[in-house]
Amino acid sequence: MSGLTRAGQKLPPLEIPITCTLIVAGAIASRDYQDVHHDAELARRKGSPDIFMNILTTNGLVGRYITDHFGPTAVLRKVAIRLGAPNYPGDTMVLTGTVEEVVEHADGDTATVRVVGANGIGRHVTGTVTVTVPSGGAG
Repeated sequence: MSGLTRAGQKLPPLEIPITCTLIVAGAIASRDYQDVHHDAELARRKGSPDIFMNILTTNGLVGRYITDHFGPTAVLRKVAIRLGAPNYPGDTMVLTGTVEEVVEHADGDTATVRVVGANGIGRHVTGTVTVTVPSGGAG
């Protein structure tokens, strides 16, 4: 990361279309069978306008955002996120990130990145990700 990543650096935004398929597939992949993630009628009965994305899918998308930027050798050390506005089908979530800190080590560098994922109704996810890129890794 040295020289290529520094505190204050902005990561390019990533737009993720929120589809029913993404929501349901993410819930199934993470074995989250709560009806609000796959049955629109039951979700409406519980007060939601539609099905919505679960936190494990969001967590995976945040991880993807970071590893897409830092490359295939990047290792996620810590992902700490908080959900806000739900991700509903038909919307788009835009992930953005800002490097808060970079610590250089002999065997690689570790960055702390502040991540925000916003959709049409507000901030869906906020948090920080700590990622290490071994020496010689992409960045």
